[in-house]
Amino acid sequence: MRIFFFIFFIFFLLVNANAQDPHFSQFFASPLTLNPALTGKFDGNLRVAGNYRNQWPTINRAFTTSTVSVDFPIMRNYISPTDTWGVGVMGYSDQSANSALKFNYLSISTAFHKGLDEDGYQQIGAGFQGTYTNMMLDVSNLKFEDQLTPFGFTGSTGEIFNNSTLKNNYFDLNAGILYTGSTTDKNNFYAGVSMYHITRPKQHFTGTFFLLNPRTTFHAGAYFPVGGTSTLHLSGLYSLQAQASEAVLGGALQLPVTEGEKATSVYFGSWIRLNDAVIPYLGLEFSDFRLGATYDVNTSSLKTASQSRGGIEISLIYIKKSPASRGLPCPKY
Repeated sequence: MRIFFFIFFIFFLLVNANAQDPHFSQFFASPLTLNPALTGKFDGNLRVAGNYRNQWPTINRAFTTSTVSVDFPIMRNYISPTDTWGVGVMGYSDQSANSALKFNYLSISTAFHKGLDEDGYQQIGAGFQGTYTNMMLDVSNLKFEDQLTPFGFTGSTGEIFNNSTLKNNYFDLNAGILYTGSTTDKNNFYAGVSMYHITRPKQHFTGTFFLLNPRTTFHAGAYFPVGGTSTLHLSGLYSLQAQASEAVLGGALQLPVTEGEKATSVYFGSWIRLNDAVIPYLGLEFSDFRLGATYDVNTSSLKTASQSRGGIEISLIYIKKSPASRGLPCPKY
């Protein structure tokens, strides 16, 4: 009986992993999981970004996802000042079923953006990203129906399988393109498309394998001044993977608290994941840091089970700027 449940559980996990990648509500604050072409595309010498998401917190550790990335421009003394060439590294972890199933990713990316005008206010670029993935299933963390007694769970599923940890590794390739433009030094607009899992790697723990479906994402955004000192930030995406799709739209108003070279600002806004959730957003920008927090409020048919809680998410971005920065407008996350 346990063998049957185990095989069914493996099938369920892999099919769901195959259906749709982990995603962030604050996609605008996770550049290297959104589009490899965003590598190095910022005004500064170094960018460090971190993201953490706990989805469906009413279910104990159902899905937890976290990333840390570092990217920076290179070859500035050897290419045109209107061009940008960047490289980046990202670590990415996704855990589900109370950490029984773990995906760990290590990505290396590069992107080159060509200036389309003499000031560099218009650029078009392309980026590529290679990813090494390690999948692990800790059998000892699994519990099945026939282990349940009036006194709790008896024994460990791992004992049936010699406490084994099932593993699978594969290499993946991602790519994207991006256009960015500005009409003044106070606005910016951008649009891009990316495709992840171009090579369709195999996922498997047992003899049966699944080809990972490509994920294609169209995304765009803009920011511009409104009401004197405030700035409105807008962004959205539409993503497709196998039979799953996702559309997210929204924005936030940036309100300055202090003035100066490293002014402090607060952000208030909301995004909507169509047919799924409302996502209120609160942000704080200070010195070289930007902190963001969202909380998904589930509005779909899942709200009964989730108690209208989709997931809490935190993002933190640090950008080290150069004293010689030209101050070119870039997509802002």
